[in-house]
Amino acid sequence: MDVPPVRDAEGVAESPVRRWEVPQEPEQTAAVAEPGPADAAAAAAERPAVRHLGDRAPTYAAEPGSLPPADPAALDALTPDTVLEGARYGTYTLRAASLRGDSARFRGEPRRDFLLTARFGGGDDALVLVALAGGDRAAPGAAEAAAELCRIIAAAVGRSQERLAEDIRAGRRDALRSGLQRLTDRGYGRLRARAAELGLAEEAYTAGVRGLLLPVDPECRTRVCFGSGAGGLFRLRDGAWQDLEPAGPPAQPGPPASSTPPASDEDPAHGFRFRASVARPGDTLLLCSGGLAEPMREEPVLPAALAARWAEPEPPGLAAFLADTQLRLKGYADDRTAAAVWEA
Repeated sequence: MDVPPVRDAEGVAESPVRRWEVPQEPEQTAAVAEPGPADAAAAAAERPAVRHLGDRAPTYAAEPGSLPPADPAALDALTPDTVLEGARYGTYTLRAASLRGDSARFRGEPRRDFLLTARFGGGDDALVLVALAGGDRAAPGAAEAAAELCRIIAAAVGRSQERLAEDIRAGRRDALRSGLQRLTDRGYGRLRARAAELGLAEEAYTAGVRGLLLPVDPECRTRVCFGSGAGGLFRLRDGAWQDLEPAGPPAQPGPPASSTPPASDEDPAHGFRFRASVARPGDTLLLCSGGLAEPMREEPVLPAALAARWAEPEPPGLAAFLADTQLRLKGYADDRTAAAVWEA
């Protein structure tokens, strides 16, 4: 609508002013429809599902069957079927999971893999550790050895957190490699002593272990991985997987017979593995126990499926990550433990 011009004190007319009227919204005559059965079915269809890859389904069922036997005098020793963990700091998002294998679920055996995640320190100086370990399911002390080894390594990292964080920021690769190898060797030394106390052979009380150190400082993109024995480290970059641990003969977990440090960061002859690398935006780093590393290396359909699932810029939630890590394949029924880091 046009407003008639207003004249000032000298009789000069000012320019007309146009005012915009906000139209009134019509009254709502229909109530909002309540979600019906079809909407509920569509929502249920989006729920993460446990699927298998390949033409043949695995021998065992997809969901847990029997529970392991419990001792009423040792209930603190019970191990849950599945552990999930997650965090987000600075430029990265962490997802981690450890789950009982199909065979153990069917036979009512406990999970032998172990997962430990911890943050040491505060502020930008803090350091996140992911430690995972897995032993031979036929070994009587595999579960206890995996848990003990992770806790020993985590305690040593926690005591040395300030020095480790400083070495990571400064890029002191040699200091990091030698220090992490020493604490890993000490962990295996403790396992050998414990095996002797229990009257077990050393190979019956041991586990492969992997550790991942992640600085909280958003300005530091260095990621440090280390470990010994069965397991794997993979990186998804530009849609393609890279195996960051070299192929070679199986290495026994534990320190080498000689105290001479390895000639390179990755020396399978010595058992100990170390890698420090700078992450790029868009990278996904996957650290895993032998139960997942084996199909990642031997079944191309698995890394292809994970690459497709993790192509989205936003990392999966905890439930979706669990569904991803337990993609099933016939012939692979061991425990699986994995930690993945998405770089923003």
